[in-house]
Amino acid sequence: MFTDPHLAPRGANFRALTPLDLLARTLEVHGPRPAVAWRDHHMAWDDFGAMVARMAHWLRGRGVGPGDVVSVILSNRPEMLAAHFAVPALGAVLNTINTRLDAGDVAYILDHAGARVLLAETATRPDIDSPILGNHVPVEMLCTAPGAGDGLDFWTGAAPALDLTAAVGDENQAISLNYTSGTTGRPKGVVYTHRGAYLNAVGNVLALGLTADSRYLWTLPLFHCNGWCQAWAVTAAGGMYVCLDRVEPRLILDTLGRHAVTHMSCAPVVLYMLLDHATEAPPVRVRVTTGGAAPTPALLAGLSKLGFDLNHMYGLTESYGPATINDPGDPGADLDTRAALMARQGRRHVTAGRARVVDDTGAEVPADGRTMGEIVLEGNTLMAGYYRNPEATEQAFRGGMFHSGDLAVVHPDGQIEIRDRAKDIIISGGENVSSLEVETVLHRHPDILLAAVVAAPDDKWGETPWAFVEVKDGRTLSEADLEAFCRDHLAGFKRPRRFVFGALPRTATGKIQKFVLRETARGMVSA
Repeated sequence: MFTDPHLAPRGANFRALTPLDLLARTLEVHGPRPAVAWRDHHMAWDDFGAMVARMAHWLRGRGVGPGDVVSVILSNRPEMLAAHFAVPALGAVLNTINTRLDAGDVAYILDHAGARVLLAETATRPDIDSPILGNHVPVEMLCTAPGAGDGLDFWTGAAPALDLTAAVGDENQAISLNYTSGTTGRPKGVVYTHRGAYLNAVGNVLALGLTADSRYLWTLPLFHCNGWCQAWAVTAAGGMYVCLDRVEPRLILDTLGRHAVTHMSCAPVVLYMLLDHATEAPPVRVRVTTGGAAPTPALLAGLSKLGFDLNHMYGLTESYGPATINDPGDPGADLDTRAALMARQGRRHVTAGRARVVDDTGAEVPADGRTMGEIVLEGNTLMAGYYRNPEATEQAFRGGMFHSGDLAVVHPDGQIEIRDRAKDIIISGGENVSSLEVETVLHRHPDILLAAVVAAPDDKWGETPWAFVEVKDGRTLSEADLEAFCRDHLAGFKRPRRFVFGALPRTATGKIQKFVLRETARGMVSA
């Protein structure tokens, strides 16, 4: 009886889910309220809507329409935010490119994506006129500042009428194309849909408690998973974006105070940098979302004292960013207990499907906190697939689930905890060594800023753990110091056989490039 024709969806009760609707509502409800702050410039939501309309009008004039790809290489500036609405408002697909990629990788992405036009700026792409890039797609440079007259300026001028959702006929159509880091070959293009982006954005609003009074600092690159979908989430809440040109500790700390920032997201390395440079707490408590390395007791204590409240999330490019969120447990517990709880990746994100840990047969591992398996995901906030790569798509979704490649355990309370990437497990003399476990121990040392552990080839044991260590400014450490420290905290087969000191190679999002360290270790062994 509930399948009768008169109960079928109709125009009055069905509307395609799209983040564009989130902006449409915010323009109606919060038009005069603050929307964006950048350097000394401020915009209300009405002003931001006008910028979106100007950009969409300009792109349409360049022939951009449904299904076309628009690539951008921009810093976290207002036009980058505007592109998240102007491009999909035309039915086109937004491709945000990592600003730190070399020209060859950028050229590959532009070719693979079939970009119709590229928006860039001198600050992020000084080599934009190089032959490698110049022959691939028409390039348009943005102005260095409003009214500077040295490039495209979407800040002023007439704002043509724009129906934000008119070009969204199907909520499953593509909204963005995000390329993975490509550490083991050419990057893969992850396709996001309007539906998935809408749901993950709303999930972020609920999970992080975003409201119209929230002020979100852009320390996370907007090119990374569309800023974990925060480019649409803060818009949904009607809060304010605080744009940041670069990630520098003093600039971040000054901006936190200047704009009374309430929320930010970043890689763990940024938190250690802030802790190392901060001298006083921001004017309001800041809710920080991070993912990756587990927070140490020292980091938790230092951040809490400075007025930062930490959320630990887990996700991938393929899951629109956040897929799980950590429940830190009792805030009154001692630091070691809190750190152990905070190290977990938690349970599913508000609008995500269930995150499970399974063995090689696809059966769920017992919730004993010991048995390892692979994290698999299902739900509405997973990619549509890899662009122009059906083989990799089917492999990722084999068995009716998305395979993350991350190894984890399930605790009795149902929370998952990552033990390693499948490719990062070190097998030494037949024993499995978790690089994350060793890194967690090293991060307890008061003089270590950052540590990464990788496998190095060994004639006797097959491979052994090596530790690459970045020491805090003004501190000194020796291999003997760390060998003694590890003897007190790790079993013999888990202890690093060598410690290498120096700055660790990072991606633009702050993740340590372990493949570079593995190559370095191999080279040092064979030297």
